Amino acid sequence: MTTETATRALVVPEKERRRSRSASRGVKRSVWSVAKHVIMILLAFVMLYPLLWMVVSSLRPNNAIFTDASIIPNSFQWSNYTAGWNALSDPFSLYLGNSIIIVLGAILGNLLACSLAAYAFARLEFRFKRVAFTIMLLTIMLPFQVTLVPQYIMFSFVHMLNTFWPLILPKVLGTDSFFIFLMVQFIRGIPRELDEAARIDGCGHPRIFFRVILPLMTPALATTTIFTFIWMWNEFFGPIVYLTQPHTWTVQVALGQFIDNQTGGNWGALFAMSVVSLIPVFLAFLVGQRFLIRGIATTGIK
Repeated sequence: MTTETATRALVVPEKERRRSRSASRGVKRSVWSVAKHVIMILLAFVMLYPLLWMVVSSLRPNNAIFTDASIIPNSFQWSNYTAGWNALSDPFSLYLGNSIIIVLGAILGNLLACSLAAYAFARLEFRFKRVAFTIMLLTIMLPFQVTLVPQYIMFSFVHMLNTFWPLILPKVLGTDSFFIFLMVQFIRGIPRELDEAARIDGCGHPRIFFRVILPLMTPALATTTIFTFIWMWNEFFGPIVYLTQPHTWTVQVALGQFIDNQTGGNWGALFAMSVVSLIPVFLAFLVGQRFLIRGIATTGIK
């Protein structure tokens, strides 16, 4: 009896101490969770502040844009949008249309050329395959500016300047090695048994590619589409070199025309059209972010 009482006396304080330690750990986890979320919210605000400031500034008068750093609008000057839309020699819709044509051409070119090249590297056996693959990977490290002058001379020789071809044709020829490498990694993850089963059914390489491999490459194709869209939509250097006629300008080149070194430029209209130019990028990312994450995860690209 005495022994049981002593045992209970020892067990009860031990349970209380465990309960107390558990409650203490729960409080610490809650405090850390709250602190972590507060830090993440602050970092997100810091990252979003320039974008929010630009959106608010697009609704301010020119003389108030650089004198007010807050993101709370005091007025709503919607005339900046109408002024920006018609500020240049052509309506801003023309530049949006030019960018859309170039982006769609680049996407189709990348999807076709890069997927075919990736299938060849991943499934076919040919001489100097490893050397060709290594050279292809090395071109990823080649800056765009290095090839700009030779490409400009080539396109000038064939009278393609001030057309969209200098921006679309390189994509059709599979010059984006990053996407080829991404698709090679994805195709290597597809079981070869599917190829062998299709070959037993009498399929050659074209039918295996279009009927077996290509339908399974949806995440990699979606990733290529989204990256190509964002990169080509925001491209400035290439269009300003190849497109010098106002009716061929893209959105980014047209935005650069709002800045006048003599008068200072119409900043309200510039920010308004910048907001308009960001809408397609946001929509593309919102629609394709699920495929983007899946494609990057399944191809091992991090």
